[in-house]
Amino acid sequence: MSTQLRETADELAEVLWREHTVYRDRSGGVVIRGEHVQRWISLSTGAGRDEVLLRAGRILDGGTTAPARSEAVARLSSGTGELAAVCRRLLAETAAGPTAAARPAGRPRPNRAGRRPRHTSLRSWLVVACVVGLVVLYAAQVCGAV
Repeated sequence: MSTQLRETADELAEVLWREHTVYRDRSGGVVIRGEHVQRWISLSTGAGRDEVLLRAGRILDGGTTAPARSEAVARLSSGTGELAAVCRRLLAETAAGPTAAARPAGRPRPNRAGRRPRHTSLRSWLVVACVVGLVVLYAAQVCGAV
């Protein structure tokens, strides 16, 4: 499976980018880097025998890779053209950046314009007052014992 994955990655790299680097990653998958477009694609074995997990992400300044922004599962036997179409879709999602659909449910987008200025809460003031009270009691005991 790993040789088939490597061969497929080589073919896919030729279809996607003229300038590319193909290498094996630590987990046994294959990575295609397109330095000129600042993107990477990873192919690794999926859950099924004929499935491959495709992941796409950005290459940051300095050459480090950012975590995957999008991923999909495809059939390895579907051919290079089909896999290239899936990769192009993933790369388009990666280039578009995070959207409201990509944000987890229940976590609304922060509204910077309507945000209240932060003030120290009553609870914080009570903690500060207790700490000051303990310091005063300690100082009273130390000064009274002398």
